[in-house]
Amino acid sequence: MTASILVIDDEASLRALVDAYLRAEGYQVHLAEDGPGGLAAFRQQRPDLVILDVLLPGMDGFEVLREIRRTSEVYVLMLTARSEEIDRVAGLTVGADDYLTKPFSPRELVARVKAILRRLRPSSGAADGGSTPLVFTSLRIDPQRHEVLRGEERIDLTALEFRLLETLALHHGMVLSREQLLEMVWGYDFYGEARVVDVHVGHIRQKIEPDPANPRYILTVRGVGYKFEDPER
Repeated sequence: MTASILVIDDEASLRALVDAYLRAEGYQVHLAEDGPGGLAAFRQQRPDLVILDVLLPGMDGFEVLREIRRTSEVYVLMLTARSEEIDRVAGLTVGADDYLTKPFSPRELVARVKAILRRLRPSSGAADGGSTPLVFTSLRIDPQRHEVLRGEERIDLTALEFRLLETLALHHGMVLSREQLLEMVWGYDFYGEARVVDVHVGHIRQKIEPDPANPRYILTVRGVGYKFEDPER
């Protein structure tokens, strides 16, 4: 089936350019020119991917993304006119899948879109983990139910957070580098930076760790990456 893409940007010339290039690739394209209109279009169209500008009238891109993430794990590619790292990290923290800094080549945008849409959306089972629950002393990760339990408490994770935790748990005791995690969770075509792994590990720790400042499950191996441990074994 043809993927549906929603473009939310207040620059009419950019919208027209992106629209033309994406339609030439066979995508269905919907357009919106401000934050509130973009959010309304998202709720009506339910696209497969959202291309979202940071600087929007009425409601900025970060606000729009927060609202989208309340109900959906749709792919989101953020556009920013600024190149400061803080903007990129802020978008990734809120839940963007990738980002692109203006000005950009339309061909690069199309390449990013294709790469993002080739990824398997989590919960298809990380690293051939299948659907067998991963059971530790106080933590249970169930891919089939897409459920994480700490004791009797159900932990709510986003789809991406779940896949990242599942990947680490499947490799229990092994150190995985940020680059390995990007390949296994985000896919080989991910264009972003390794910092996105740190951001999402931080989110998971806030949810599963009794004391996120002193993690017991997901441990940092300085200069390398992360490993999952069962602290009670």
